[in-house]
Amino acid sequence: MVGTIDEFRAQLIGGGARANQFKVEINNPRNAGNPGIDLRNAAFLCSATQLPGMSVEEIEVPFRGRTIRIAGDRDFADPWTATFLNDTDFRIRNGMERWQNAINDLASGRGVNNTLDYCADLTVSQLDRDDKVIKVYKFVNAWPQAIGSIELSSASATEIENFEVTFRYQHFLASDVNSGGEFAVEVSLSI
Repeated sequence: MVGTIDEFRAQLIGGGARANQFKVEINNPRNAGNPGIDLRNAAFLCSATQLPGMSVEEIEVPFRGRTIRIAGDRDFADPWTATFLNDTDFRIRNGMERWQNAINDLASGRGVNNTLDYCADLTVSQLDRDDKVIKVYKFVNAWPQAIGSIELSSASATEIENFEVTFRYQHFLASDVNSGGEFAVEVSLSI
């Protein structure tokens, strides 16, 4: 049955979630031996990211000429990326470079060994038009795997530099999915 325009609008709660209404929070790694990581303005300078996709891998079991597919393990193979605007003090860029350098120093190749020292939890929150948090994804034990290049050109007089950071993480949690767990409490307290 085809509904009316008014019925359709009634089903689109809040006018629909908007792709430009989001907030990214980058926490510092615990490593006290790595001063100078200042990511306070990451929430303001993050210009693009994505909410993660999800998949559960399948296990194929052959049975009498047929293949039965059963649910396997969840796969977190896709990294999470965020694009940041670059300001003139390079605060976010320097912070990411220092964080990555603590993992593996540019000159010596040495770095911290304990994941607790170089991993941090990151979040991306979907906001409504009134900046109220409506959905949160928390990336657990994340670290910057790749820091993208910044393109320079004398022809780009009206553009602000930006760069992408690719994070690897152990797993993620999603608000209203991990019911009754620790994340549900954290989300309700942070809103």
